[in-house]
Amino acid sequence: MSRPAQDPGAGEPADLVVSGLAFAYPDGHQALFGVDLRVAAGERVAVLGPNGAGKTTLLLHLVGVLGAVAGGTGTGSIRVGDVELGPATLAQVRRRVGLVFQDPDDQLFMPTVADDVAFGPRHAGLRGPALAARVEEALAAVGLADVAALPAHHLSAGQRRRVALATVLAVRPGVLVLDEPTSGLDPASRRDLVQVLDGLDATVLTVTHDLPHALRTCSRAVLLSGGRVVADAPTQELLADAELLAAHRLELPYGFDPRSVPAPTGRAPVPGRGAGARLRP
Repeated sequence: MSRPAQDPGAGEPADLVVSGLAFAYPDGHQALFGVDLRVAAGERVAVLGPNGAGKTTLLLHLVGVLGAVAGGTGTGSIRVGDVELGPATLAQVRRRVGLVFQDPDDQLFMPTVADDVAFGPRHAGLRGPALAARVEEALAAVGLADVAALPAHHLSAGQRRRVALATVLAVRPGVLVLDEPTSGLDPASRRDLVQVLDGLDATVLTVTHDLPHALRTCSRAVLLSGGRVVADAPTQELLADAELLAAHRLELPYGFDPRSVPAPTGRAPVPGRGAGARLRP
């Protein structure tokens, strides 16, 4: 079996640039209106917004599930590193952008955890000792090397979430996209996941309603509402703006003060999209 050509960009943090992205579903619902978003290589950015804001639509565009590349309608462009998403580059972009779905069961379907984690790199052409090493590496990264032989359905919700993450890490993406990563997790499982994320070397885009998690893991936040980016600022500053949150139906836990939490370390906001850059409704 022939193997895919080497992708020199895979496995290294990559910048992500979304320019003028607009999209309407076949029923005429306009989900995105000219979204611009730049995430620098190594940066960690949270995408916040109420239900129906267009967050999931944006994520599915990043891996070519929606949009012109998938045979649908839409305008704009997406670039990952030096590769622009298009029909000829779809496979390459999907190796560079790893999407972890909200429900782990959408990604775990093989007889054992090891089989699940091996699925992506095997599809990319890895075999034998190299494949086994990749699986071991990915499971070690999420702290689950000891469950490789178990079926995923024998694991806790938090463990399944980390295995789903391992299935993506095994492909060594440069950009990691997380869809509601803390949904349904108890506090201990949330801490386990945060510890794993802290140790990763990747550009990270996190879509979440969990505002404290966004504050803990992402130095910058983008607020998407009505298919538009309406705010882009350091996470702590954005979450401290009660008026902005209320206008877009977002709420912090009762009594939670975002100014009391140290900002995560990481890259500063991208030049031109820095602190305090926002539009009010």
